[in-house]
Amino acid sequence: QVQLVESGGGLVQPGGSLTLSCAASGSIFTNWAWGWYRQAPGKQRELVASILGGGSRTYADSVRDRFTISRDNAKNAVYLQMNNLKPEDTAVYYCNGGRVIPGRLWGQGTQVTVSS
Repeated sequence: QVQLVESGGGLVQPGGSLTLSCAASGSIFTNWAWGWYRQAPGKQRELVASILGGGSRTYADSVRDRFTISRDNAKNAVYLQMNNLKPEDTAVYYCNGGRVIPGRLWGQGTQVTVSS
């Protein structure tokens, strides 16, 4: 059973940066699609960024030009580089993966808090 394990959340001041990581514990196929979702208190889970097997990326308008999603196929991993963080970015971030996005596998979630 493949599992997704996340790391990298934490507390950061506005304007700061964080990088989230997510790795699959077992083998995944080459064209695996990855996504990062987030859920703030009282809000629905939303797609923040995705990267498909061919490398094409999509971003939510609210994070475009601040967040970058990338993948390392050799490590079965995906990353989310988050720059110029804002208080409204505060949420639990979830890694997601599968043949399409949303995929069938979810990470456990990692808290990101942006506060001074």
